[in-house]
Amino acid sequence: MMRFLLSIAFTAQVLVGVCSAQQTSATREIQQKIAKIYGAGGVRGLEAYQSGFVVSPEGHIATVWSYVLDVEPIVVLDDGRRFESKIIGIEPSLELAVLKIEASDLPYFEVGKELNAEWGDPILAASNLFNIASGNEPASLMQGVISGITNLDARRGVFKTPYRGKILVLDLIANNPGAAGGAVVDDSGKLLGMLGKELRDANTGVWLNYAIPIDALRKAIGDIIAGRATTTPPEETPVLPRERSHNLATLGLVLVPDVLENTPVYVDTVTKGSAAEKAELRPDDLILLLNGIRVGDQKSFTELLRRIDRRDAISLTIQRESEVLPVRLVP
Repeated sequence: MMRFLLSIAFTAQVLVGVCSAQQTSATREIQQKIAKIYGAGGVRGLEAYQSGFVVSPEGHIATVWSYVLDVEPIVVLDDGRRFESKIIGIEPSLELAVLKIEASDLPYFEVGKELNAEWGDPILAASNLFNIASGNEPASLMQGVISGITNLDARRGVFKTPYRGKILVLDLIANNPGAAGGAVVDDSGKLLGMLGKELRDANTGVWLNYAIPIDALRKAIGDIIAGRATTTPPEETPVLPRERSHNLATLGLVLVPDVLENTPVYVDTVTKGSAAEKAELRPDDLILLLNGIRVGDQKSFTELLRRIDRRDAISLTIQRESEVLPVRLVP
């Protein structure tokens, strides 16, 4: 509660401090490139919204990969327009997702080839923290500096995070609800990084204010937009007869009870002697990708299995606690 109240006070102070800057064209250009993202809520009343930023004029939006994206999210642009979006790619090891909306001629951030940022550089963080901007209101802005550049060693609850690479440590409060997926820019409006999720330092337990630098994200974003790393199912792949296709039984998998509208693909048990046991799958493993295609829920997973010949091996990407691992199941 104290952290929340301090965050509100600090945010209000910062917003007042940049009020005059919001009138400048440079600041408005930054806000026009921010997207408000609405999707699924988490357990225990976790918020169902986060931020993103436009990375192409054709409506590609980069954001953090999270439970908010358990359903295809709604995207609200700076001018208040609302769009249904598709998740066209994820990179679990970077906690990155790229969405696509049907729009054109959008203001967007150019994804630079290299990071030009150092300790002490002034920055702006633009996001939809606390869901303040729900319609055509501009995104919230916070001023700060880069207080350090280091490798991430953090946890969410009891688990460490999959991403362990370089981060920008920020001297501003950027770990509030809704801020994740927002953009960090330099004083000229150039994109420097993406605001990360709410995390605590693994050793001290202190809340972290950080961004994943754009040079860590650039290749993954480019590959997804170009279709080199898409995680959407190919529409031309036919559904096979049940006696020819894979199913949970042919792989030796039992999933947790499918009691929700979008129940995640968590492994409950593994059949002895099965392909899943030989691949060393375990209870509580979360299946993220099947043959490179995103599986957001159990229904999509079983439907994708119907398109794979049961004589063929399959490749899974799973999350096991804090690790993102590739697994190959051979019938």
